[in-house]
Amino acid sequence: MLHHISFGVSDIARSAAFYDAVLAPLGFRRVWDDIRPGEDDQAVGYGLTDGDDKFAIKQRSLGHLAAGQGFHLAFAAPTRAAIDAFHAAALKAGGSDNGAPGLRPDYGPHYYAAFIIDPDGFRIEAVINKAP
Repeated sequence: MLHHISFGVSDIARSAAFYDAVLAPLGFRRVWDDIRPGEDDQAVGYGLTDGDDKFAIKQRSLGHLAAGQGFHLAFAAPTRAAIDAFHAAALKAGGSDNGAPGLRPDYGPHYYAAFIIDPDGFRIEAVINKAP
């Protein structure tokens, strides 16, 4: 259904460093960038193959950036260990804990996830929902 999603960020360099670190354990990487220091609309795209982003960040200097309290974005993880690494990398790169890695039985018997708030206040999750 979705082709891609993007977040407006207040500091492209800080956010790119954050997402480079937290998406790597999930198998995603920077697949393109358009960095022009000092300008709005700089952007970085993440995905699996060059030029084919599924998630992007874009420099925005105006107003409140983060989505409302009910919004969050969940990234698919290949393993539970990848989720643990995602969470550790996020905390090291400036994110805030919003739920440590672990099973979430309210969501299902195999739902393993970690929740983070990124440096701009976006709520992100890494999840796998299958038996180990």
